[in-house]
Amino acid sequence: MTIPTTSASLPPGLYIVATPIGNLGDITLRAKDVLSTASLIACEDTRITGKLLKLLGLSGRMVRHDDHASDADRARIVEAAMAAPVALVSDAGMPLISDPGYRLVRAAREAGVAVTVVPGANAPLTALALSGLPSDRFLFAGFLPPKENARAAVLAELAPLRATLIFFETAPRLAKSLAAIAEIMPGREVAVARELTKLHEECRTGSAEKLLAHFTQSPPRGEIVLMIGPPGEQAAGAVDADALLLAALADAKPGQAAGQVAKTTGLDRRTLYARAMELQKK
Repeated sequence: MTIPTTSASLPPGLYIVATPIGNLGDITLRAKDVLSTASLIACEDTRITGKLLKLLGLSGRMVRHDDHASDADRARIVEAAMAAPVALVSDAGMPLISDPGYRLVRAAREAGVAVTVVPGANAPLTALALSGLPSDRFLFAGFLPPKENARAAVLAELAPLRATLIFFETAPRLAKSLAAIAEIMPGREVAVARELTKLHEECRTGSAEKLLAHFTQSPPRGEIVLMIGPPGEQAAGAVDADALLLAALADAKPGQAAGQVAKTTGLDRRTLYARAMELQKK
């Protein structure tokens, strides 16, 4: 077992620090030590990280680092990490997971700066463990696209994978995503985990149709992790082409819709075009 790093011996470098995803008790001793020692804390939102520091009884100089950070912004953080410990945090959980922090890590490594990970809370892994879905193989794919056609294309692309699929989702878009899953991956086991580690933590499992009915009657709140179990033997190579065509036909002509679905699935474009013409007449 390694003796925890103490404030007095923390060397310069970039420290990737996981923070709680809801329950403050999930902060690690090592994370608290690094945050109390860092000469600079790079964070998505200084207001959110400021509240966390206050709850932990800490203070520190913060700088915003998000999707809008420039190369010059990253260069300044890297320069600071050459001389003193610099912490990188996200609003919650493990930095770099569906987060732009990887660009800063790449810049630091290219500059020869020591990079260290201080592991801790992580929403996708917490949800997977809670769901009871197969965990020997899984794929985290970030947020599903908000637009119908793009969402359908992503789901169709990932449907054949023999792995549990994990997505972030927002409460207002959950119903649309569940409806798309019901069309493109019928029969698959789905899990919806929300408010992880918080007072009202919930994880519901079942078919997409069943979950859609529940959340239509009881609209969800909070942050959501959406998971889809792997396909069965017969469903592994199956894709609901009609569902994809119908989604594409919402704002595209039959030829364009057929082309989109052919590109996504590898199915024959002429066959898809003929089917698109049939569906359009219904």
